[in-house]
Amino acid sequence: MSEMSIEERRLETDVLIIGGGTAGCFAALTIAENSDVNVIVAEKANIKRSGCLAAGVNAINAYIVKGRRPEDYVEYAKKDADHIVREDLLLTMSQGLNKVTKRIEDMGLVILKDEHGEYVARGNRNIKINGENIKPLLAEAVNKLDKVTVLNHVNVIDYIVKDNRIYGAFAIDVDKEVLFCIKAKKVICATGGAAGLYKPNNPGFSRHKMWYPPFNTGAGYAMGIRHGAEMTTFEMRFIALRCKDTIAPTGTIAQGVGAKQINSRDEVYETKYGITTSERVYGTVRETIEGRGPCYLKTKGITAMQDEELKKAYLNMAPSQTLKWIESGKNPSEQNVEIEGTEPYIVGGHTASGYWVDTKRRTTIKGLYAAGDVAGGCPQKYVTGALVEGEIAAKAALEDMRAEGKLDFAKIEYDVLTAIKKEEIETLLNEKNESFTVEQLEDAMQKVMDTYAGGIGSHYQYNEKQLELAEEKITDLITLSTRLAAEDMHELLFVYELKERLTLCLSVIAHLKARKETRWHSFAEHLDYPQKSDDGLKYVNSKVVDGDIQIIVRDLVGGQDTYEHID
Repeated sequence: MSEMSIEERRLETDVLIIGGGTAGCFAALTIAENSDVNVIVAEKANIKRSGCLAAGVNAINAYIVKGRRPEDYVEYAKKDADHIVREDLLLTMSQGLNKVTKRIEDMGLVILKDEHGEYVARGNRNIKINGENIKPLLAEAVNKLDKVTVLNHVNVIDYIVKDNRIYGAFAIDVDKEVLFCIKAKKVICATGGAAGLYKPNNPGFSRHKMWYPPFNTGAGYAMGIRHGAEMTTFEMRFIALRCKDTIAPTGTIAQGVGAKQINSRDEVYETKYGITTSERVYGTVRETIEGRGPCYLKTKGITAMQDEELKKAYLNMAPSQTLKWIESGKNPSEQNVEIEGTEPYIVGGHTASGYWVDTKRRTTIKGLYAAGDVAGGCPQKYVTGALVEGEIAAKAALEDMRAEGKLDFAKIEYDVLTAIKKEEIETLLNEKNESFTVEQLEDAMQKVMDTYAGGIGSHYQYNEKQLELAEEKITDLITLSTRLAAEDMHELLFVYELKERLTLCLSVIAHLKARKETRWHSFAEHLDYPQKSDDGLKYVNSKVVDGDIQIIVRDLVGGQDTYEHID
């Protein structure tokens, strides 16, 4: 059998956007509206149905409803995260929520309105939508832009960085034997968060039935980590409270019909533990451990109209839940909905994990910006917050490009770097590994994280010794991953995804070790430090220096301050 050879393709652009999800698409739209520069959007799937909006949503969860202010949203998110947030990021995000919502409505998104023409609110911060087609609407708008080139099925695998400045990225075609070397003056990372680090709820064939897209592997995080970007708050993991088995959202039921969390004795327990996001999960875990499970959302007794509303709402984003009701022959009003926590995820859209950015979403690598789930410090951003951050990052990239003038690409040895990357890829494609597969190493990684780093199997709890073992075992798996091989470009994608996850696992473990307290039950349940500490009111950041993860502790950024990186 002849050896596989990779074709090299050179591309050049003003701005490279990595990830064609919510934030990435809106960044492209913003650049097109505010300049005539060239943009490339690199997306490993297809922007029509990629990212967290792939299946649609049934509500805008971040919106400033009548009678509320952006500052109110900041306080809500700050309280939910127990103060470990960046208030400057939350405020600039909140100030743009309603504007981007109107923009998406103008594109064709159906937002429910009452008899007075006002948006129908769902609680203090949410409005109802018919959002099955929200991602196709964004994608269609981007595809119409003259100076924006969309590369679908192209996966970015590494940044091109020299002296802490980014000059582009390397990418592979997931179908064809092609390596792209993309020169760029500015790069916006919008790759989303990370799923698949931990063993999921459902094993075997159904293991990808999870809360966060299984295709989000932490690629953006991993590339930043490898090149020395400062990262923040990976220890604030996100664990979603979901409908059992279907892993469908619970907020639609809790907020839509006011359903309370109850145990098997029909006792309401949410008031006992608290109603922040992490406390809702923690209460469910504790009730089950103490023998009062299973736990439910109490839907028995809701009206026939509410039955129909719930079934329609889930068709917009999680059809499996509607199908479960239909197959059982019982409506929600006839049976309570069993709930459970998912495995932990690393995601900056619900918690504060991600790149350490300044107020304009600049990372600590010059020329690199982060937006959406990959950007840290700004939890509870959801869809509209990701749109706002895409806009902020795009405008900052344009502003900096104008101020800096021409970028000297000549100082980068693109030919040499491309040759090295080509050899790396061809080695993976042409060498054989009879010992183990990507899937086997992935299973091993998930078992390690589940057992020793606070997964479902340990009720999200961990201690110092377990984290030491997790670090040791993940390091061993990283060594084993250097011996992997791939039959084709599709398998090559899986190899890189595993390596991304393993890189992120080490950083997550380092962050869990560094926070010597339990500030968020379940999200970071440290058995050696079961209480909150006054010393914990700091950001736990990290940076790889000479191959080692260094922890950086920073003071909180409060009020309406703006934050800039200091060289």
